[in-house]
This record gives sequence, C-alpha cells and structure tokens, in this order.
Amino acid sequence: MTAALRHYLIITGNYWAFTLTDGAIRMLVVLHFYQMGYSPFAIAMLFVFYEVFGIVTNFVGGWLGARIGLNRTMQLGTALQIGALLMLTVPNPMLTVVYVMVAQALSGIAKDLNKMSAKAGVKLVAGAADDQLFKWVAWITGSKNALKGAGFFLGAVLLAWLGFQGANFTLALLLVLGFMATLTLPAGLGAMKGKVKFSGLFAQEPAINWLAAARLFLFGARDVWFVVALPVYLVSIGWDFEWVGAYLALWVVGYGLVQASAPSFLKNTQGGVGVLTALRWSLILIAAPLLIWVGLMAKLNPSWVITLGLAVFGAVFAINSAVHSYLILKVSSLDKAAMNVGFYYAANAGGRLLGTVLSGYAYQTIGMTGCLLISAGFIGLAAGFTLKMSQSIAAQSPA
Repeated sequence: MTAALRHYLIITGNYWAFTLTDGAIRMLVVLHFYQMGYSPFAIAMLFVFYEVFGIVTNFVGGWLGARIGLNRTMQLGTALQIGALLMLTVPNPMLTVVYVMVAQALSGIAKDLNKMSAKAGVKLVAGAADDQLFKWVAWITGSKNALKGAGFFLGAVLLAWLGFQGANFTLALLLVLGFMATLTLPAGLGAMKGKVKFSGLFAQEPAINWLAAARLFLFGARDVWFVVALPVYLVSIGWDFEWVGAYLALWVVGYGLVQASAPSFLKNTQGGVGVLTALRWSLILIAAPLLIWVGLMAKLNPSWVITLGLAVFGAVFAINSAVHSYLILKVSSLDKAAMNVGFYYAANAGGRLLGTVLSGYAYQTIGMTGCLLISAGFIGLAAGFTLKMSQSIAAQSPA
C-alpha cells in the first residue's frame, strides 16, 4: 500500500466515523424535540448556530489548515464533536433551547473543520491526475453521504432503544476511534511553507467565487424542504419515527452511492467533466421539485409522490454535488487548496443555513408545496451562477 493511499484511507475512515455521528445527531434532535412539542420553526432554530458557525469555521478553517496542517484541524474537529455529543447527555430539564444551540454550535464547528480537512487532504494525497482526483473525491463524498444516511437511521434507532442521552453517549464513544486514527497522519499535512496571510481568504479567483455562489443555492435548494419540512411532514401524514428515520437513511445512502459512482457514470462525457457538466445537471434538477409540487397539488397519494419524487431528486442532486466537489479541487492550486476549499464550503454552509431556516419557516407558513417552489427557484439561481463561472473561465483562457 502506498503512503498516499494509506493517508487517504485514514482521512476517509475518520470522515466516515464523524459522518455517522453527524447524521445521527441531526435525526436525534429533530425527532426528540418534535416529540417534546416544539414547533417546526423552533426545531429549525436549534440548528441556526450549527450552520452559522459552520460558515465561519470553513472560512477561518482553510486559513488555519494552511498554517498548522490539515491533520491538526481534523483532530480538533473530531475532539469538538465528541464534546458536543457529551453535552447532550444531560437530563431533559437542562436541554434548553440556548443550551442545545450552543451544543449545535460546537457540532457545526467540528463538522466543517473535519469536512474541510478531509476534502483538501484528498487534493494533496491524490496527485496531479484528474481521473484519480475525481474518483477519490467522488468516493469520499459519496461514501460519506451514504454513511450519513445510515446515521439518520442509527439516530432514530438509538433514540428508540437508548433514549436521547444514551444515544449521544454511544455516538461519542464511536468517534473516539476516529480520533485515534488521525494521530497517524503526517504532521503539517497541507501547511503552506510561506507565511499565510488571513487577507488571502478574501482574494478569490472569479471562477471560485461563482462556483461558491452556485454551491450556496444548490444546497439551499435541498435543505429548504429536506431538513425540517420533510421529516415533520412525513410524521404529520402518519409515518412512525422509525419509518421516517429508515426512509431518510435509505435516501441518503442511495444518494451517496450515486455520488460515489459519478466518475463511472460520467466517464463518456464529451470534452470531459467540467463546468458545463455541472450546468447541464443543474438544469435537469429543476424538474424534480416541480414534479413533486404538481403531484401534491393534484392530490395524489402524498407518500408515493414524496418517496418517488425524492428518489429522482436525490439521484440528480448527487451528480451535481459530485461534479461541484471535483471542480473546486480541480481549479485550486496545491498551495491554496486548504484556503479555497474552506472558502467554498463556507458558501456550502451558508446554503445549509439559508435552507434550514427557510425549511422550518416556509413549512409552517406555506406548507410543503411552498418549500418545493422555493427549492426550484434556488436551483435556477445555482444554474445561473454556474453559467457565470463558465464564462469567467472562458474569458481567462488564452485566445
């Protein structure tokens, strides 16, 4: 086994363990606090600090990784997630809104430190070959999302078996194993040799700015109906908690498998995988939420409309996400990989924040159909910014 492959497997393994806990904690919080009588908007607000601090963490984390090494930022993120999980093991009377928001803030910092470190680390260990980079990025991203789906199911099952506090303690123990694995990574992985200026974070290439804007609205389009509206809607039409957790888990697992398979699926793309690939698949994606909206407005069986429509949405969204994750690494130089990836995933976290808040508010005010229309609009914006990225790259290319 080569050193590069060994380091890639360590990064991936820790990312897997972290992702299981991240998916589980999301499902635990949504279902537990809905059971306690919280409104959909109140549940959404519990995740606001998670997303806000994720934006800040991605932005600052890229700079920090360039200074101290991605191995250290990954270890720091894993340790913070362990702390966040242990915070949620206190008795129910102590689980106030402010307390849970603080725990979610720590979890948001942890998640995005870990994600930035893993994605930028792949760029460093994959070498210069674009094919290898796309395969490794698609695999770590797709397998991560498959495990996040497993985490949704794990969270729902642990909630039923062990209760909220016992579930969080069990997840903390699992993550200790991931932390121990990161201790074998080489010191200073991805650290820049020269002085890293914080102001460098604000001087991004135009193509990266446009890609980040597209990413923001792409993930806002997903989370505006997926994070809070969907699980609450499914419960409201008679689904049990375990069935909600199982279905969302199956969806994210399938989504991750499609994402991991994206290089094989797109291998015959004319001209190779690039910005126009992302634009094409964004335009296809717009149809999915609109078709689900039509089915619900036509009073068709909502369980079938949602489950089948979400399957289509997930498959097309997975291709979009895989291509986006590849593009940010492809257009980033090795010495700026950590900072560019941090900036890009700050936009990703901004999209999640926008989608999360709107998911609760829009569902409470205009229902699931309203959430779907907002989703379609956001995808249209993502496609527009992807087109601007293509134009920016074309303008910079020699005639």
